[in-house]
Amino acid sequence: MQGPRPVVLSGPSGAGKSTLLKKLLKDYENIFGFSVSHTTRQPRPGEVNGKDYHFVSREEMQKEIDAGEFIEHAEFSGNMYGTSKGAVQAVQAQNQICVLDIDIQGVKNIKKTELNPIYISVQPPSIEILEKRLRDRKTETEESLQKRLTAARVDLELSKEPGLFDLVIINDDLEKAYSELKEVLLE
Repeated sequence: MQGPRPVVLSGPSGAGKSTLLKKLLKDYENIFGFSVSHTTRQPRPGEVNGKDYHFVSREEMQKEIDAGEFIEHAEFSGNMYGTSKGAVQAVQAQNQICVLDIDIQGVKNIKKTELNPIYISVQPPSIEILEKRLRDRKTETEESLQKRLTAARVDLELSKEPGLFDLVIINDDLEKAYSELKEVLLE
């Protein structure tokens, strides 16, 4: 894949990746473009197909995975998620730096590809703060919330692996986290 070096943002649900990403894309819309992931989960209120995710059936996604159309994919809470080659190429075709929002499994899978992105982990200051953020969203059942917290603990433990990330941002203050992100990307 040609074009500028992509950026992988990773971190547990509720760490603030999406918030940081939205600020970045708003402030630098001509420089960065978001790779829209595929998922088999149902859209949440306000989510738009093709903008937030490509919402697809499990059969459709599996067919494309089997055809080698995905850079990475994973299953979480009974739903499939993944990044298609086409989604990344669509951003690169606009001559923008492609930003991917990917879980830790996906990071490990991308390490095995030719993509060669800059890897950035966005992390909460603590599991307690993460839990509060997730509860405040009011989008989760207690069961799915517990699954996300368990996944977050695993994610944070795995992210300590030396050399996995080029930068770790602890998102305890949004403006500070955003300036750290901008600093590394605007180089």
